[in-house]
Amino acid sequence: MPFQSNYSPAATGAVGIDQGLRAYMLGVYRYMAGGLGLTGLVALFTLSSPVLLQAIFGSGLHWLLFIAQIGLVLWLSLRIERLSLGAVRAIYWSYAALNGLTLSVLLLAYTGESVARVFFITAASFGALSIYGYTTKKDLTAFGSFLIMGLFGLILASIVNIFLPGGPLSFVISAVGVLIFAGLTAYDTQKIKLMYDGYDSAELAGKKSVMGALALYLDFINLFIYLLRFLGDRR
Repeated sequence: MPFQSNYSPAATGAVGIDQGLRAYMLGVYRYMAGGLGLTGLVALFTLSSPVLLQAIFGSGLHWLLFIAQIGLVLWLSLRIERLSLGAVRAIYWSYAALNGLTLSVLLLAYTGESVARVFFITAASFGALSIYGYTTKKDLTAFGSFLIMGLFGLILASIVNIFLPGGPLSFVISAVGVLIFAGLTAYDTQKIKLMYDGYDSAELAGKKSVMGALALYLDFINLFIYLLRFLGDRR
């Protein structure tokens, strides 16, 4: 994110900072929860419509949707400072909805009971990791840089696995994916916290909240997907 952090309790008083930071972080989590809720609703609606499923996955449209999702994230990341807060919100909600369309086929492969079980496991794990990232006094910057490098390796391995599916590589990818996104949850939470600045305008604070929510949303979704590969019961 192209935002600078000026978080300093000494600057405006610890009480004021704490109250403002609390409201800022609650805003981040609200956006994130809203995005997850929208993704879930779209996924359930898609699963309930055989015609829609066929239209998306039987025609190759899901690849275009996947590319569109990447495009939205890049657009938001690269143009965030020039976009209005309304546009930033619209892009975020659009991304969450598109993600619901593409995730529906993954949920179709697993039983509803195992999906619900893994979701609650993911939520509990995410909550604990995010609390750690928020409360720890340890600087996670170096740890985060290592995780980001690992993420690029995970992406490359996943591409290879598309052409050479199955075998031990799939297991390794799932295991590494869980570890990477578990770590990124703590790292991103600390980073989002440090981005807070009590002097920000309402619009800038809103943009930071949406971008922070997007980071945590992606951590949650990916952690859920990799845990589902481990713990989910296939139909």
